[in-house]
Amino acid sequence: MDNIHKFFKSFRYAFRGLKHMLKNEQSFQIQMLVGLFVIILMFIFSIRGWEKVALFLVIFLVLVMELINTIFERVVDILKPRVHPYARLIKDIMAAAVLISSIGAIVVGITIFYPYFKELFFANNLVFLYN
Repeated sequence: MDNIHKFFKSFRYAFRGLKHMLKNEQSFQIQMLVGLFVIILMFIFSIRGWEKVALFLVIFLVLVMELINTIFERVVDILKPRVHPYARLIKDIMAAAVLISSIGAIVVGITIFYPYFKELFFANNLVFLYN
């Protein structure tokens, strides 16, 4: 019974951390909104299963990278409260990791959604040509 209590307690801690990120971290909020928008597009276009998997993976990758970035920022702030060149460099490198994962997610998203948007706009152009 004690293990079950610890298990649910760990969920409570995780949700508390998630709540903090949603409430206080603007980058995380924006990334969550973009992820939600992509999920809505997935249902609008009825994309294939493997495409959904790829999109969910990159959405979660970007969100996890932002979580790790925030963790590093807080730890560096605790260890080196004054601005130290290495502290700044660590923060910059973590921001670069988030940037690279975001660019990768954008490339995956464009690669997957481009044919659907092309078909949508091409089909609409044909309708206008015949009217």
